[in-house]
Amino acid sequence: MPNPLGRALRHRRAGHDLLVWARPELQAPESFVLESPAFEPGAPIPERYRGHLLSVDSSPELTWTTPPDGTAELVLIVEDPDAPTPRPATHALVVGIDPARRGLPENGISRGSTLPGLRHGRGPLGIRGWAGPMPVPSHGPHSYVFQLFALDRPLDLAPSFRLAEAVSGMAGHVLGRARVDGSYEIA
Repeated sequence: MPNPLGRALRHRRAGHDLLVWARPELQAPESFVLESPAFEPGAPIPERYRGHLLSVDSSPELTWTTPPDGTAELVLIVEDPDAPTPRPATHALVVGIDPARRGLPENGISRGSTLPGLRHGRGPLGIRGWAGPMPVPSHGPHSYVFQLFALDRPLDLAPSFRLAEAVSGMAGHVLGRARVDGSYEIA
């Protein structure tokens, strides 16, 4: 049975133009490639990576090609621009990724991940780490945009940082970027 709230909000979406990807201060060449062995670009994200309110979410594996020369740090931001909210919902905010890495394993950005150097910002409801897809049932398909930024310097952020602080620190320091989109829908 369709969810009446999802159907009522069907045409309300934050919008792709509000993704951090679209911000003028974060523009840079798309000089490397981000992929996930878990899903094809634009295709549905498998059910096992779905969000869970009361348990740890499992994050998909991510891989990327060599970032631009001079990269000091990588930043991963995952957003849902189809959320029925004023701004895209943040599903992951990870800084401190070593540019020598060529990917993150499955569960690499999940809460409790012990990968060295990674620092998780606070996302929705104050959650740190991956918050998997949980669109409103019957709202229609949602995009999940995985955005990887190569910075020319490491970010110096307080332990309780949020998206606004990360974006402010990134402004003017993006050497290159990569992106892969997935989708998810709860009928």
